[in-house]
Amino acid sequence: MKKTGKIMSVLLCFALLLQAAALGTTAFAAENDSYTIVSPYKDVVWSGENAWGAYRGNLHSHTTYSDGNLDLDTMVKKYYELGYDFLANADHGVTGVEWNKEPSRQVLYSYQTLLGYKVAHMSDEDYAAVTNGTYNNRGRKMVCVTGANELNNLSLSKNHVNGFFLPSDVGNGFGGIENEAGYEKAIKFVQDNGGLSHINHPGDWIESNANPEAVNDQYNIKLFGDLILKYDSCLGTEVLNEKNGTTGYDRVLWDNLLMYCLPYGKTVLGFSNTDAHNLENVDSSFSVFMMEENTVDNIKATMQNGAFFAVTRILRGNDFEIGPKEGFDVRNTDLAYPMFTELSVDGHKITVTATDAEEIQFIANGKVISKQAIGSDAVVLDLDQIVGAADFEYVRVELKGQGGMCLSQALVIDDGSEPLKFEENATFAQKLVIAFKGTKLWTIIQEISYKIKK
Repeated sequence: MKKTGKIMSVLLCFALLLQAAALGTTAFAAENDSYTIVSPYKDVVWSGENAWGAYRGNLHSHTTYSDGNLDLDTMVKKYYELGYDFLANADHGVTGVEWNKEPSRQVLYSYQTLLGYKVAHMSDEDYAAVTNGTYNNRGRKMVCVTGANELNNLSLSKNHVNGFFLPSDVGNGFGGIENEAGYEKAIKFVQDNGGLSHINHPGDWIESNANPEAVNDQYNIKLFGDLILKYDSCLGTEVLNEKNGTTGYDRVLWDNLLMYCLPYGKTVLGFSNTDAHNLENVDSSFSVFMMEENTVDNIKATMQNGAFFAVTRILRGNDFEIGPKEGFDVRNTDLAYPMFTELSVDGHKITVTATDAEEIQFIANGKVISKQAIGSDAVVLDLDQIVGAADFEYVRVELKGQGGMCLSQALVIDDGSEPLKFEENATFAQKLVIAFKGTKLWTIIQEISYKIKK
């Protein structure tokens, strides 16, 4: 009986193989065709007569109208000199207006004058020249993005949120409250006033500089993930910020947030900003937007659809899988930063071409799934050749070159299933704790305790 059973099993397997051969690859393809790759760059025209532009910009900068050490006129002209195409000034608790106008002056920052710093906006003549590209004969305009404000300006815990496209009379003097409650209050405020927001430098708040594993802490992931899911206007987080000193592990947190939020049908966009308070960091971390034309409306639309890249010129080494193992700092050099010249999807294949890049890595669900050298030739990643690709939530791409690092947004793996429905699940007791942690008293106690432990 055992021998006969074995023979029958062999014959059955042989029959199945013949059937599969007769069907060609249909059965295999059907299994692998059960998902699609949804790219935020799907509409970008990469080359040809109607090719879109790659516009360098920054959405988070500071002046002496809050705690920066350069006046608005000087700061704007430095960005212009370095080739930026758009800029949003986001002073703390001060909503940005046109650069030739004075924003709402806050008593809190009166010390700037006492310290001898200049507080001034641009002249009408220079504003016109910068915004039409004739200043210093650059020949390319720099767009003024108004309505930006870094909220929770009186926070001790650095739970900062950038609001965008706020009315000029909204958000000035927004002190906010501390910790988790402060994040939500700021994000809700922006949404209630018709703006967009992103969470600023989360690693600063979770103190991942001292404890890198904080980016993998489920409490932190749930906190930021729930805020992004609850408020449609909250687009994501900064994954690169200024020198990345206190935020060097925020890319790992970003991967965790993508895995948390994508099952609910919402992606998490990764922003990169200089957060410059001085000239040194104007050439630090920034974004490159793919747009048909450099306009405020297109900038706003691109912030929402994700057709942009995050770039940094400085990053420290780390031991996480996504690296880099060795840090770099090429701010204020003539080295060209790496940039995508194509990122396209065909079926389950992702094709990348780039300039000024030496290495490319593809990351899915927080793991590096492919890493190789890249030159002038296209690199193609075929997910059909990768075991378990159908279980990925996303794939994102990183370029590294002598001039820094460039990150793509997430390419979402969509298996056609219905998204989960987000529901808040905090208990009454948990809400009370969050409310108490939102007070200055708790934060002061927390800071004293932290200093003692150090």
